[in-house]
Amino acid sequence: MSDAVQSLAGQEEVRYRALQAVDPRAPGALETFTEGLHDESWRVRHAAAEGLRRLPDAEGVAARLISVLGERGETGARNAAAEALAGMGTVVLRPLMHLLEHEDPDQRKLAVDILGHLGRAEVEDVLLRSLSDVDLNVRVSAAEALGRIGGEAAVRALEDLLDADTSLMRLAALEGLAALRKAPATARVMALVDEPLLQRSALRLLGLCPPGVSTERICQSLASSVRSVREAALVALGTQATGLGPYERNELDAVARSVLSRIPEMTERVAQALDVEDVRVRAGALVAAGALGEASLALAVAEVAREDRLLREVLFTLGQLGADGRRLLLKNMGALSLPARTVAAEALVLLVDATSVSELCALLEWAEDDLRAVVVRALGRTRSAEALIPLVDLLADPSLSGTATRALDQLIVVHPLAALAALESAVEQRTTPVAVAVLGRLGGAKVLPLLRRLARDVEAPWRAAAVEAASRVSGDAGLELARGALADESAPVRISAVRALGRQGGKEAGSFLGLALKDEDRAVRLAAVEAVGVSGATERALDLEALVRHGDGALAVLAVRALAKLGKVGSGMLWDALGHPDTEVVKAALAALTSADGAADGAALAVSLVGHPRWDVRAAAARVLGDLGRPECLPVLQQALSVEHDALARRALVDAVARLSGR
Repeated sequence: MSDAVQSLAGQEEVRYRALQAVDPRAPGALETFTEGLHDESWRVRHAAAEGLRRLPDAEGVAARLISVLGERGETGARNAAAEALAGMGTVVLRPLMHLLEHEDPDQRKLAVDILGHLGRAEVEDVLLRSLSDVDLNVRVSAAEALGRIGGEAAVRALEDLLDADTSLMRLAALEGLAALRKAPATARVMALVDEPLLQRSALRLLGLCPPGVSTERICQSLASSVRSVREAALVALGTQATGLGPYERNELDAVARSVLSRIPEMTERVAQALDVEDVRVRAGALVAAGALGEASLALAVAEVAREDRLLREVLFTLGQLGADGRRLLLKNMGALSLPARTVAAEALVLLVDATSVSELCALLEWAEDDLRAVVVRALGRTRSAEALIPLVDLLADPSLSGTATRALDQLIVVHPLAALAALESAVEQRTTPVAVAVLGRLGGAKVLPLLRRLARDVEAPWRAAAVEAASRVSGDAGLELARGALADESAPVRISAVRALGRQGGKEAGSFLGLALKDEDRAVRLAAVEAVGVSGATERALDLEALVRHGDGALAVLAVRALAKLGKVGSGMLWDALGHPDTEVVKAALAALTSADGAADGAALAVSLVGHPRWDVRAAAARVLGDLGRPECLPVLQQALSVEHDALARRALVDAVARLSGR
C-alpha cells in the first residue's frame, strides 16, 4: 500500500472515530452528523446515520433528513439519509407521507422506498395509492415496497399488476409476490415465463406453485443457454421440493426426470450447479440430480455436504443414485473431503446390499476410526453371509467390537447356521474371547459343552468369557460354572462369576455372593456389591449395611445404591452414610432418601445437609427436599438460600423453594 493510500485511509479512520465519539446531546451534534452524511467514505456516512438516530429531537432530525433527500447530485448523502430515516420508526411516517405529495417524482420515489423499508403495516394504504402515481419509477418502487409490507390488499394489487402494460411493473409485481411467498394461479405465472425480462422472476415465483405442470415448465427452462435462467429454474425446483411428503416428492421427481432426461448435457450442467456459491441453486441441483438418477453425480452430490443446511437433501439424493452411485462412492471415498466422506458413509449404511461386502472390506483397510465404525454398521445391513467372517474378525478390535457385535446380530437373524459356524471357528482359532459371548447368545444349549471346556481353559480371559456366556444360556449350568469360578486364581474370572451370580439370582446365588463380598481382591468385592443389588438377595442386606461404614468410599457408595435397589434403606444406614468422610457416599445417601422408610425421616436427613461445607452436597440436599414435597421444610430452604453464594447450589435451592411453595 502506497504512502498516499495509507494517509487517506488514516484520515478516514480519524473522521469515523470522531463521529463515533460525538455526544448526541451536545450542542451542534445535528449539524456535525448531517455534515457526516456528505462524507466521501461510506463508513463515515453510516456512522453519521447511526448518530442521527440517537439524537433526542427525533422530529427535528426527521425534518433535516428529509431536506437532505432533496439535495440532487449528492447520491451518497441521500442514501445515508434514507438509511437513517428507515431506522427511526413511526416518528418519520408523517413527514414521509407528506413527501409523497412532492412535485418531484424523485422525492416521491425516495419516500416510497423508505416507507417500504420501515415495514409498517399502516403504510399499506398510501403505498397502494402510489401504484397510481403518474411516474413509472414511483409506481415500480411502490410495488417493490408492497412486497416488503404484505397484507391481503397488497397481494391482490400485485396480482393485478401481472397484467400491467409495462414490463417493469410486471417484473416488480413478480418480485413482490415472490418476496411475500404468495403465488397466484399457476397459469398466470406460466404466461410470463417466456418474456425475457421477466423469465427469472417468473421462474422463482413458479417454484411457489403446486408441483405438476409448473414443475415441467421449470425443468424445461434448464435447457436455456443463459446460466442465470438455469439457476433461477434450479432455485424454483428446490423450492418446490421443500416440505413435500414422500408421495408428492415421487410425483415431482417423475415429472422432472421425464423432462431432464431429454435435455442434452443435463448431467454436466447439474454437476456445475452443485458447485456454485448460492446455496439455493445447489439445493435445486440436488433435486435435479436425484431425479436424473445419474450415478456419475454421486461424488459431486456428496461434496455438497460441506453445506450443513443441505445434509438431509444430500442423503436423500445419494439414495436416488442407485447401486452404481454407491459403488462410485465406495471406490472414491479417499478422494472426498471430510464432510463429504462423513455423509457418504452414512448414506452407504442405507444403500448397501449383498454385493457391497468386498468394497466395504476394502474400505476398512484405510478408513479412519469414525468412518470404520460406519462401515461396520453397513456390513451388518448387507444381509450377506459373506459379511459374517469380517465382522467376527472385528470382534478382536476393542474400538469396534461393540459395533461389530450389533452388526452381527442383524446377520444372525438371516443366517443363523452360517453365523454359528463362523463364531465356533473363531473360538476354536482363539480369535478373541468376545466371540464367546456372541456364540453363547446364538448357540444356546448346543454350545454348553464348548463353554464348559472353555471354563477350564489355561487363559483367564477365555475362562471369564465362558462363565459369563454360560450364565446367559442356562441357569443351572451358569450357576455351576460361576460357583466353580469363584475359586479361580484370576480376579477377572471371579468378577465374571460374580456378575453371572447377580444375573441368576435366588438364594443359592445369594449365599455365594456372601463369600464374594469377603474376597481378597477389591475389584471382586466391588463387583459383588453391585451383583447383590442386581440379584435381589435381601439376605445380604446386613453385609451391605456394614460396608456403608467401610473406609473405602467406592465400596460404601455401591453398598448404598445396592441397598436402595433391594428396598432396604433405613434411617440408621442413612445416618451412617451421611456421616461418611467421602462426600460421594453422602450424595449417594441423599439420592437414596426418596426410597427411605418414611418421608419425614428422609426430610430430616436432607435438612441436616443444607448447610454442608461442600456446595454439591448442599445442592443435592435441596433437590431431595424438593422431590420429597415437605412444605414444613420451606423455612429451612429459604434460610439456606439467603446465605448461599455458590451459583449452582443457589439454583437448586431456588428450584426447591419454588416447588415447595407451589410456584
